[in-house]
Amino acid sequence: MGQKFLSDGWFDEVKKIGDAAGDLELPDTVRDLQINLEVSGGPDGVVEANISGGAFLKGLVPDAPTKIKLNWELAGKLFIEQDQAAGMQAFMSGQIQVEGDMGKMMAMQGAGGPNEKQKKVQEQIRAMTDLG
Repeated sequence: MGQKFLSDGWFDEVKKIGDAAGDLELPDTVRDLQINLEVSGGPDGVVEANISGGAFLKGLVPDAPTKIKLNWELAGKLFIEQDQAAGMQAFMSGQIQVEGDMGKMMAMQGAGGPNEKQKKVQEQIRAMTDLG
């Protein structure tokens, strides 16, 4: 059985997977990126997280230039299922709110596709994540 998405156990497993993978050879635009996330509507209520240096971490980064607010279901579609069409539709309909530097969010989108090492990490995270 997997870890419930955005639970403490899930963050712990994501960190283990990332640590085991080592250097993911991220482009500089992703390596330098810091985006805070506020995810509402999940089983644990509001979860604060961040994407920093390509890692998905619990808590907020002080002074991050961008904050994205979205609901739990959409966060699962975007970050676990990698459903970019759902993200674009949600953004256009106002289900994703961006505070601060929207260019940082666009940099994340424009970084190009994942390399083989990154794909392996994404698959490991997807396999251990319970979105139910």
